[in-house]
Amino acid sequence: MDTIDWNDFAKVELRVGEVLSAEPLPKARRPAYVLRVDFGPEIGVRKSSAQITALYRPEDLVGKRVVAVVNFPPKQIGPIMSECLVTGFHDAQGRVTLCVPEHEVPLGTKLL
Repeated sequence: MDTIDWNDFAKVELRVGEVLSAEPLPKARRPAYVLRVDFGPEIGVRKSSAQITALYRPEDLVGKRVVAVVNFPPKQIGPIMSECLVTGFHDAQGRVTLCVPEHEVPLGTKLL
């Protein structure tokens, strides 16, 4: 495992956002959703492609708080431009489970 110093970690903007909408991503090589995530007034709403279809239905995602990297450059993912990276972990079966705050925190709050 490579080590990083505190300054490297401090550059990563991990923020809390709320999923406003989740829709299947058409023509994806692997099943995915297009998420619209609200990070509050400072950052606003961003789109993300998320391969989380094994454990989540679109209607279950709306209103869920998630943790995402908001300072990566936009990346073309199939037909959409992804503007943030929603974080998660692979479980024992390889399915992605979202990284979420345990308690409610304000939109846009930065991970410390």
